Amino acid sequence: MKTVKHVLCPERVRLVPEQFSWIDQALVQRHFIDRCDTRAAALYLFLLTVADAQGLSYYGAPTIAGRLHLSIDELGAAREQLMALDLIAYQHPLYQVLSLSDGQRVQPRAPRPAAASLAPRQTSAAPLSLAQLLSLERRHARL
Repeated sequence: MKTVKHVLCPERVRLVPEQFSWIDQALVQRHFIDRCDTRAAALYLFLLTVADAQGLSYYGAPTIAGRLHLSIDELGAAREQLMALDLIAYQHPLYQVLSLSDGQRVQPRAPRPAAASLAPRQTSAAPLSLAQLLSLERRHARL
């Protein structure tokens, strides 16, 4: 039986905001997100949110680290991971979120068992889904 999609909360349907930002579905469809650890995914989401129409942002490391609750070393590791995946370019102090061209393909990792409990700060480099990241953020906000 096929599920029929319908709006669950019509008074809260998302609208495109005036400011510029987007998340390309290729991030999930081409398995880029599967290759990011929690910190890299958080940094990528932050950069997508603050970038201009050309993908450019010049937020400084202390500001980003503070906003994402990361140490400067954790931020550096996250940035390096995103650069290795060819998702961003970085030349101090400028970040550029790169387009996900049709030629870019990342092989998905084998599925891993669901974590029983996710702490606000993961100590492993295992990737998390965007839903798991949002759940972590909600838990952190309640602390």
